[in-house]
Amino acid sequence: MQARSGIVSFVGAGGKKSAMFRIADAHPGRVGITATAHIERFPRRYRDASVLGGGEDLHARVVALRDARVVAFAKNCDLPGRHAGVSDEDLQRLYVEGGFDVCVVKADGARGRLIKAPAEHEPPIAACSTVVVPVVSARTIGRPLSGKIAHRPERVAAVTGAGIGEPIAAEHLARLLSSPDGLLRNTRDSEVVPLINMVDDPGRERLARQAAEQALALTDRFDRVVLGAMTKDHPLIAVVRRAH
Repeated sequence: MQARSGIVSFVGAGGKKSAMFRIADAHPGRVGITATAHIERFPRRYRDASVLGGGEDLHARVVALRDARVVAFAKNCDLPGRHAGVSDEDLQRLYVEGGFDVCVVKADGARGRLIKAPAEHEPPIAACSTVVVPVVSARTIGRPLSGKIAHRPERVAAVTGAGIGEPIAAEHLARLLSSPDGLLRNTRDSEVVPLINMVDDPGRERLARQAAEQALALTDRFDRVVLGAMTKDHPLIAVVRRAH
């Protein structure tokens, strides 16, 4: 995954935060963790370098943590257990003046579901994003499309052609990943590197590869799809590239 430098925004459903935290933990440089959408409380391992605030106070406190390799920052929020996202301007400024090698950004919400398609006003991807990572879970393949696994299942149906209550197929994931009305929405000129997550066994890897190959055939917006399992010791399963 191209996440060594810049501002990397994660959208979709099925493991955005897990992927962000794996990158933060593995990256050798200074990493910022934040959001432009609401985000749940940061993990306890980042507690000593977590900053909540706004305006100049947020900026000053983040910059002051120069000795911390990973800094998690967001705005205060009235919703219990959640933080609010930062503005595009704050994100760009904090990335530069905070001295970060990379900032990983939660730029979408999915209410814990495994798949989603954006509403008209989503996702709030910062214009300064250098890379956008659309995420979807391989565990959705073969399961009926419903609110149990999908955030806004009616939007997933409209974008992918999957019927409500009908099993999701690899081709549906491919359409979701490749559609301008799906997980390519608001990506602008950013590099796009999709992640099919939760590829937990050889059967799921076979289906995820099918979805990746079909997505690559449907768009020239990206040239590779990452297959991963973010909760495993070795989270990178494979990289499916466009055939030349």
